[in-house]
Amino acid sequence: MLDRAGHSFPESAAAGSPAWLQSLIDGLCTLSSRDPLTGLPNRRQFEAALEQEIDRVARSGEPAMLLMLDIDHFKHINDTHGHAVGDLVIQAVGAALEDSVRPMDSVARIGGEEFAAVLPSCPAAFGHTVAERVRRNIEALRIAIAPGQIVTVTTSVGGAFAPQWVRSSGPLWLERADQQLYRAKSEGRNRTCLESPPISEVSAEERGMLFGAAPPLLPQDNESAP
Repeated sequence: MLDRAGHSFPESAAAGSPAWLQSLIDGLCTLSSRDPLTGLPNRRQFEAALEQEIDRVARSGEPAMLLMLDIDHFKHINDTHGHAVGDLVIQAVGAALEDSVRPMDSVARIGGEEFAAVLPSCPAAFGHTVAERVRRNIEALRIAIAPGQIVTVTTSVGGAFAPQWVRSSGPLWLERADQQLYRAKSEGRNRTCLESPPISEVSAEERGMLFGAAPPLLPQDNESAP
């Protein structure tokens, strides 16, 4: 199983040795956290990265953006060309997404034809430019499926910004980005929809996650100094 996933054991390590066992553990950890088709992190690994980024934003106040992407009319690709071609398309889109962002960004396949990326230190002023670069790079793909035959694909992209200084949650952030993805699809697909401007007010759930509550004002605090 590990061999099929591309994992190799150290040549100098005998089976059952400490080095061999450590390599086995490392390989199994990688296998459990990666999507086998694209090699990208899977949803479970991505959700862990998302929670880490939320914690960083809450502590530092730095901006971060979450993108969700869906391949447009993917069922038509499978129905027309077969699932093997569908797999090629998913692999190509995953690679294009990864090539369109920074090494520090976290990219994942989170299900079927859906991908996501969390971009630390991405302010609202740059968000649309980054999201459009991703969309355009995927639109420009020419995916060879047979000699002399190619397919092209487009994606709908939705994005949301993490509330700064707020102890939010991964599901709430994903829900916001998913709402924008739904808007992009309902407006015709092959487009980018982001929260603009970033949400400044937080939900009831997020208010409950704030770092403590400010102490109430005492009567003398409102009195002017003589």
